Amino acid sequence: MTLALYLPPDSVTGSPPDFNLAADFLELSAFFAETSSAPVLEIKNTIDIGAPEEPVDVDDEMRAGSEEAVSGTVNLIETRGSALGPAYPYKLDSSGDMLECMWQGDSLGQAAYVLCLILSNLRSISPLLGSSPVHPDDTDIRKLREYFQAFATAALAAEIRGSSWSFGFPRPDHSSFLVKLKEIWRVIRDGQVEAQIGAPTQPKDDQVDVFAARPHPDQLPGFLLAAAQVATGQNWKEKSLRGHLSAFKSRWFSQQPVTDFIPYMIIPFARGDEEFLDDVRTMGNVLHRLRVPRRVEETRHPSMAGTTIESYERLKGAVRWVTAYRSHVGAAT
Repeated sequence: MTLALYLPPDSVTGSPPDFNLAADFLELSAFFAETSSAPVLEIKNTIDIGAPEEPVDVDDEMRAGSEEAVSGTVNLIETRGSALGPAYPYKLDSSGDMLECMWQGDSLGQAAYVLCLILSNLRSISPLLGSSPVHPDDTDIRKLREYFQAFATAALAAEIRGSSWSFGFPRPDHSSFLVKLKEIWRVIRDGQVEAQIGAPTQPKDDQVDVFAARPHPDQLPGFLLAAAQVATGQNWKEKSLRGHLSAFKSRWFSQQPVTDFIPYMIIPFARGDEEFLDDVRTMGNVLHRLRVPRRVEETRHPSMAGTTIESYERLKGAVRWVTAYRSHVGAAT
């Protein structure tokens, strides 16, 4: 079995070039390779194969584009490593010619990164894994999304250095909407949970997937209180909580919290810098692939000891899944 990853040449030579896709191509290649490495020049080779023989000026343009794609991809990989530190499971070798996978079987942050990488390249979102035999099946995709929900819950806890709860439906403890909301608010204390007239009768999660809070010892309002939407599908931009949280408060509280909800979007995708500016502008704070894994690693810091992080025990299961998935593919190739 071959990986059969597909990187469209135009995607990394167009305007603007998609260096994130090229970096993902190398990362996936190295992750699944028997040697745990991938040559950086594979980007150039892929582009050059697609270059037309005639006319010469177009061929020269494609060749120049392939060289720019290699340098742009290398720079981006270095940026990813700098942003993520030990949560990034890759490094360039001393010559800069090979990308090496440094996967550690006990790293929560690295497992979070690999899950983000795979979720970002499902065939409904990206061409890389489209027809490849290493593409996860439907059962594995469901597991990946459940694991990402658990990683998102942990990441938001570390983000505010507080407790977090997995509120998205179906909830890990199989509780009903109001039962879970009341459980969380027994800790948060600011406001009184009670469904109001006209509120949905079967709300599931009313668009909130994770709550996180860092109350003060005086138990008074005015603290960090985050509400997050966790999105892994192509339509994630349509799921911002920014315009919805006031309705959430008025629907489910007889006495509304006076503490402001901080809206978050948590996604597995890598975003370009300019794109990210508008993401934050329209959706509030965003935890993406260059933030989630590092925040997950921070949950192991002594300052987080004793903090409630719902579903935290599932993260080790995600590490095992990544190890087993890689081993399965490696054995098949």
